[in-house]
Amino acid sequence: MTMIASTNPATGERVQRHEALTARQLSAVIRASERAWQSWRTTSFAERAQPMRRAAQLLRSRAAEYGKLMAQEMGKPVAAGKGEAEKCAWVCDYYAENAERFLADELVSTDASRSFVAFRPIGPILAVMPWNFPFWQVFRFAAPALMAGNTGLLKHASNVPGCALAIEKVFRDAGFPADVFRSLLIETKHTRNAIRNRAVAAVTLTGSTGAGRDVAKVAGEKLKKTVLELGGSDPYVVLEDADLDSAVATCVTSRLINSGQSCIAAKRFIVVNVVREEFTRRFVERMRMARVGDPMAEGTDVGPLARRDLRDELHEQVKASIAGGAKCLLGGQMPDGPGAYYPPTVLADVPKGTPAYDDELFGPVASIIAARNEKHAVSIANDSVFGLGAAVFTRDIVRGERIARDDLEAGCCFVNAFVKSDPRMPFGGIKESGYGRELSHYGIREFVNIKAVYVA
Repeated sequence: MTMIASTNPATGERVQRHEALTARQLSAVIRASERAWQSWRTTSFAERAQPMRRAAQLLRSRAAEYGKLMAQEMGKPVAAGKGEAEKCAWVCDYYAENAERFLADELVSTDASRSFVAFRPIGPILAVMPWNFPFWQVFRFAAPALMAGNTGLLKHASNVPGCALAIEKVFRDAGFPADVFRSLLIETKHTRNAIRNRAVAAVTLTGSTGAGRDVAKVAGEKLKKTVLELGGSDPYVVLEDADLDSAVATCVTSRLINSGQSCIAAKRFIVVNVVREEFTRRFVERMRMARVGDPMAEGTDVGPLARRDLRDELHEQVKASIAGGAKCLLGGQMPDGPGAYYPPTVLADVPKGTPAYDDELFGPVASIIAARNEKHAVSIANDSVFGLGAAVFTRDIVRGERIARDDLEAGCCFVNAFVKSDPRMPFGGIKESGYGRELSHYGIREFVNIKAVYVA
């Protein structure tokens, strides 16, 4: 009997243990999802919206409970977990309200008596999801997929099984028909079998670039569509005319979101020389003020990393960057005691060729890189295999919009603000940060049959 267990990263204590599905049970669940789709696909948008709105209500009423669950399983500060559950309610309401409009038939003028484009559901969608935002990552796929008339299958990260089952319960308690949404408690090695299953229509993954390659390869063998939201090493460009008070506060907030464990957290801070010294001084002091501690405590800013092996890997990246010439201005030391904690860390004068310049550092570690001017700063920002998010800070809004629109190579570019996902805006990356889009009307159209209908 294989068990899937979660461990509290703050204490190292076991939280939950669940029996994993066997290969036969996995196949049965996927078949049940396909049968559920055959009837769910025929429901109206109004019928789908009713349980989706109830799911939003349940998420809000249970937000404190889910915040504690996230803190226990992956170390997210409890206040942030509560906010995450409430954001999930927002995306449920958003698609309950807008799905019918997003997927309405589009008339096309041709030589036919009538021609139009229809958007029809395609079947069970398999989602392979990570632990860092264990509710939000799931709901931002599930809300549009279910409202489009598809069914959902969740292969969640193995260290958050309690979150996976809690999400399934939300949909069940909200009144969705049986098997419209199911969580698959399976070992990672069985994910390939799930992808290859004939009934699975498409796959969406949020995770590492390596995981994305693997999923895309397996799905490609079966000619199944994928949407991949992968890693990021988001650059934040600080120009000479930036409001430093606002820029520093925003940059630190972004770097420490989710204890630094976010694909779209700021990671590289590219600062023009004119303001680099002052920015660095203020940035270090603000990072120093961050409160590290028990994720169950309301005042905690930075909790533990999700697992000790992830903390150890991060520390190796920091050490390698320092050995390569980066200067450690804050943190950088492995703490004593239990838990997977890592201190807020600032590396300056980070050279190309070191992990802090080239790779994604998944934790509260910031890289400050000097630039001569705007053109040089943009070239450094784009000098990355990743292209998920980016930001620019300047008092000249026209200048900032031009840089964000035309110059920065990323899927999500912000001016004088930190990168975040919003149901109203498309979300996704380019280069090794993946392809496809989630959220907005672009996201709900990823997993539908865009069908041309021609009536002579």
